[in-house]
Amino acid sequence: MAAADEDEEKPLDPEVEKVRKKLVRFVAINLGLLFLALMVVIAALVYKTRTAPPAAPSVAGDIQVPSGEPLTGDIVLPVGAKVISQSLSGNRVSIDAELADGSRAIFVYDITERRIIGRFSIRNK
Repeated sequence: MAAADEDEEKPLDPEVEKVRKKLVRFVAINLGLLFLALMVVIAALVYKTRTAPPAAPSVAGDIQVPSGEPLTGDIVLPVGAKVISQSLSGNRVSIDAELADGSRAIFVYDITERRIIGRFSIRNK
């Protein structure tokens, strides 16, 4: 054990001491730069979340309507179709219709585009 204590107590060679000091300085500088980069990223994220406008879903109020006038238009369904029910969701209207041949279909109409964007037949298996 005495030999192990003597090895630990010996001072480092001056050249090895210089390399150790350079390595310690290198590690300290790199850790400082890493910490600084992390702080910049966090600051950018905080800035972006505070300045970003809230995302609002498109609602029926987004339709451009002249003031004082109601919105008007025609929804063309097949001849002989009878409307069973309808449902409004945002800018879209879902129309459940019974067709002339007795079958049923659902039509999806977009108010802003003023056109039918979907037709879904209802069938029994």
